[in-house]
Amino acid sequence: MDYLVIDLETQKEFSEVGGRAYPHLLKVSVVGVYSYLLDKYLIFEESEIEDLEKLLKNAELIVGFNIKYFDYPVLQPYLKEVDLFKIETCDIMEDIANVLGHRLSLDAVAKATLGLKKSGFGLDAVKYFKEGRMEELKKYCLDDVRITKEVFDYGRKNKELFYFEKGSDKKLTVPVYWDEYQKEFKSSDANVGIIDDELIANSKNPQEGNNYSLF
Repeated sequence: MDYLVIDLETQKEFSEVGGRAYPHLLKVSVVGVYSYLLDKYLIFEESEIEDLEKLLKNAELIVGFNIKYFDYPVLQPYLKEVDLFKIETCDIMEDIANVLGHRLSLDAVAKATLGLKKSGFGLDAVKYFKEGRMEELKKYCLDDVRITKEVFDYGRKNKELFYFEKGSDKKLTVPVYWDEYQKEFKSSDANVGIIDDELIANSKNPQEGNNYSLF
């Protein structure tokens, strides 16, 4: 079984589908994933979601930022065998909000915790899709996946994240309780379970080529 970090981008904005009550109408442009089992960053276009579902069927845990209220409603209509809402989920934004009583952005947490900054904004991704700039779209999406993974890994190890006090550079602490997510993965495990050999062989690892390099 696998831990997956997921982020997706959409084809449309909320203003095009009648508002935030209709996330299922936004449609997927790309889905970025990090698989702990494969130790790979993967990217799936809308037409490749069947391959993504093979990974999801083997997921013990899905990690993301605001995925319960955004990514899941957008992605679920595409899935034939997987109910995302039945898979154990670590929604980092939800966990933070449960402690603080208010939300923080991924950018705010990443800056204070890791010194990292997002490469753009969500509306940039919609623009990339509409203009056919797929390589830029994929890079943007996978950059968010990488940042989310690193925030998750930091929180697992240190049991806390950080954000800046409003209007200052003072760091404030957010405790996170992710002790149950300490599973370690071995490369020898990557060929077992529901993930088939063909998917592993054909999967693109952005870290191994120039097309989707994050670094």
